[in-house]
Amino acid sequence: EVTSGEQGFAEHDPEGLICSSKSLQGTRMTQGQRCQGFSAEGTRQSRICSLGAQLCPSVGCAGHLTQVPWLLLLLISLGLFLLMLATLVQVSRIRAYSQGQTQDQQGSSSLDKVAVPREQTHSGLEQIQQIQQQLTQFNASLAGLCRPCPWDWELFQGSCYLFSRTLGSWETSASSCEDLGAHLVIVNSVSEQRFMKYWNVRKNQRSWIGLSDHIHEGSWQWVDGSALKFSFWKEGEPNNDGDEDCVELFMDDWNDNKCTEQNFWVCEQPSAPCPHH
Repeated sequence: EVTSGEQGFAEHDPEGLICSSKSLQGTRMTQGQRCQGFSAEGTRQSRICSLGAQLCPSVGCAGHLTQVPWLLLLLISLGLFLLMLATLVQVSRIRAYSQGQTQDQQGSSSLDKVAVPREQTHSGLEQIQQIQQQLTQFNASLAGLCRPCPWDWELFQGSCYLFSRTLGSWETSASSCEDLGAHLVIVNSVSEQRFMKYWNVRKNQRSWIGLSDHIHEGSWQWVDGSALKFSFWKEGEPNNDGDEDCVELFMDDWNDNKCTEQNFWVCEQPSAPCPHH
């Protein structure tokens, strides 16, 4: 315990208490050697030295001062380490996020690549539809231009009819029709008879048709060998007046006449099919 007198001495002689001041100036004297020097001067100085030894341990005050910078460096190093660790963690997160974005972009690109063939397919279908529409319009145009019958022939119920402009016998008329790929007209219905009557009345002429009995008298046959089913004879006909074996259309009905008479004639052939609309 330090008395008031000792405290006063310490104030006048701080060297005894703060023995590390000379150590800071480079002296190599240990605390024990300094205390031995003080002990030689008396008991009071010995006690003062002992008090100084308690305040400055044998390690020396300079040792405590040199340990402070190392602790500060350790704390700074630890702080830098933690900062670097946090930076690495943040960088790893950024890389992971970037990789995720890249994968999303690649996925979107893949979807776009898949969508492209679909768009191309849709475009191809539209082109096919346009081509079909063009073909339909083309067929309609062809149908408008199509003539199921040759020029100067008349169409009626699927057949084409040619009313001649020249005269000839029944045999000559039949041969002329055959040369055209046709035959003398065969009347198979009432409507066809009306059609023939219309043309005959308008032209006001006699015209050979494809009916005769020159093979067997009284057995009327058409040029294709078929038997007569419908007849439109004038009243009192056929009368076979003077070997009349061939039939002509006169005015609005039939009449038998000599096959050598010079008449106009009517050829018939099937009509050609045209494209449907």
